[in-house]
Amino acid sequence: MSYVFPIWQQPAVPVTGSDALFPVRRIFCVGRNYAAHAREMGSDPDREPPFFFTKPADAIVADGSRVPYPPATANLHHEIELVVAIGRGGADIAAGQALGHVFGYAAGIDLTRRDLQNAAKAVGQPWDMSKGFDLSAPIGTIRPVAETGHPERAGIRLSVNGTLRQNGNIADLIWSVPETIATLSRLVTLAAGDLIYTGTPEGVGPLVPGDHVTGEIDGIGTITIAIV
Repeated sequence: MSYVFPIWQQPAVPVTGSDALFPVRRIFCVGRNYAAHAREMGSDPDREPPFFFTKPADAIVADGSRVPYPPATANLHHEIELVVAIGRGGADIAAGQALGHVFGYAAGIDLTRRDLQNAAKAVGQPWDMSKGFDLSAPIGTIRPVAETGHPERAGIRLSVNGTLRQNGNIADLIWSVPETIATLSRLVTLAAGDLIYTGTPEGVGPLVPGDHVTGEIDGIGTITIAIV
């Protein structure tokens, strides 16, 4: 079979301790999954079931990259997140079986054009262009479950130019990893290669060109980028 133009390179993420790459199929993100962050964004976390938005697979940015400040925004924000890498697909997955579908975990950053998001919220429009723009999904190496287990408690932090901005714990997720996988699998059939960004703790804030950003999740890994 031939294509009318050269096919693009498969987006992929390095796997810790291996020469193999994790091929990225889709990126799902959970909105407002830490109570304190939901409140800082003006929402009531106690009354909202989990909801999801997506980013294109080629929004992936490798650890250590220089990320150009995106167009059409004057308010780019950082959001450090635990990322779940799905290794085995399925639909209608029970929460008690969900962790068996996980290949590994990574630290990621959900870059957000906050001004575009706020404008979309104000008129009830989708968030796509505030969340799913080019290079909006930095991610560190994926650490397999054999090395990490399935962490229920781990510090999650993000610093900009050495100053701590976000400092939370994944134990504070409103919807746990198994619950998130189970809920998402009732909406779509999950597949190997899917990534789930699970939400961010409080302390999100703006980035400007020249900023050096470092995120870390204890026992999982780090992600470092520079905004240029």
